Amino acid sequence: MKVLFVVSECVPFVKSGGLADVAGSLPKEIRKLGADIRVILPKYGTIVDEYKILMKKTAAFTVKVGWRNQYCGIEELQYEGITFYFVDNEYYFNRENLYGYYDDGERFAFFNRAILDCLQHIDFTPDVIHCHDWHTGMVPFLLRVEYQAKKGYECIRTVFTIHNLKFQGIMPKQALQDLFGLSNRYFHIDQLEFYNHISFMKGAIVAADKITTVSPTYEKEIQVEYYGERLHELLKSREEDLQGILNGIDEDLYDPEFDSLLHENYHSEQRNGKLANKSFIQGKFGLPRKPDTPLVVMITRLTEQKGLDLVRYVFHELMLEDIQMIIIGTGDAQFEQFFKEMSHVYPDKCKAFIGFDETLAHQTYAAADLFLMPSKFEPCGLGQMIAMRYGAIPIVRETGGLKDSVQAFNELTGNGNGFSFSHYNAHDMLFMVQKALRFYRDELCWKTLVKNAMTADFSWAQSAYQYNQLYDEVISRSESHVF
Repeated sequence: MKVLFVVSECVPFVKSGGLADVAGSLPKEIRKLGADIRVILPKYGTIVDEYKILMKKTAAFTVKVGWRNQYCGIEELQYEGITFYFVDNEYYFNRENLYGYYDDGERFAFFNRAILDCLQHIDFTPDVIHCHDWHTGMVPFLLRVEYQAKKGYECIRTVFTIHNLKFQGIMPKQALQDLFGLSNRYFHIDQLEFYNHISFMKGAIVAADKITTVSPTYEKEIQVEYYGERLHELLKSREEDLQGILNGIDEDLYDPEFDSLLHENYHSEQRNGKLANKSFIQGKFGLPRKPDTPLVVMITRLTEQKGLDLVRYVFHELMLEDIQMIIIGTGDAQFEQFFKEMSHVYPDKCKAFIGFDETLAHQTYAAADLFLMPSKFEPCGLGQMIAMRYGAIPIVRETGGLKDSVQAFNELTGNGNGFSFSHYNAHDMLFMVQKALRFYRDELCWKTLVKNAMTADFSWAQSAYQYNQLYDEVISRSESHVF
């Protein structure tokens, strides 16, 4: 089985979010099952030289972007047993950031067509092209309406994964001709038209043979209006081809027993080192070193999606509890400013680090007793899984991947790995925090709960198996999905 994994970012080369972690980990697990899986992404200017110098130029050709003919180079690199291809065009990708430019539509229109064109120039014809999020959404559509009639493309099937439906790559109507050279026949509600614009993501949802989301619950959620971002009816119409597969984490990278970034290592059977990490991080943030005071942590984007408005609403009530709190992240100015202010109002109880630092994040996970993640919606979420690996007990809202990965603790049976609440309500969240604090003071229950969390299986193995089965199913189809 030959699979081409198409992404806009990938660890260790370049990262802005969880998609890069998925792209860096999942192909390695799928490869273990016997697939020849390769990854292709843009060659960004921010990729460090230690990787660039290892890349070998494989091909050079031109790509049509509407009326333009743009240079495209393909460079190849072997890394940890996986072949990576990098799409090279300095005009589009040699920039300080990955996204957020006025011409993102043009940049990724070029990338989408380059994916399909490059198959004529490299020694690899995939059985399946697996695309991720809006930046690659036009690949399945272009394959179907243009390329599948060409020699070598007839049997290629496509899978598209929705990591976050909120970001859809919505462009003006003119982009249909200007970026893709497509006629207005495709500007139709059953194809690319989206409220008098076009949508890269809709193109994939319409044309891909199979669509996946990053958790089973999110798959169900996006078929209803509240979560569906105006695409719920289309997704409902493709229900038979829609599947939720829970993401995993790299359990070698996030392993408190061997994590070199920690102040002291520990494991599920011997957790004294966790107290040492707690004392270390309390000192690092200038908090009083109180081993018995629960440390509540949030490592997150500071946006409303992550439930920050709930936290802000009851923050002063939270501070009445015997807790310390650390917040790490960047995002909306209103939340950044709020947590900065709270650090001054409660200097012995609350600290905020506005930014992101990988070492600090690992050290704080290792120090935390509780991990708060009250998201409004959460396609999958990795933070709660990472937290559990380090023995930090999650408190989450029951949505998306949070619902699928966190099971409420039952003190009678000793089952469960965290705490959860269902309604998006600040006082429901506060009540669950208070409940968690009561269990924290029950030494026997807490020991059981932490062990359950640390030994939960969030590896990529099960996810890889499900994707492998999905690829088999897609390849066995006699023809592509009809639309």
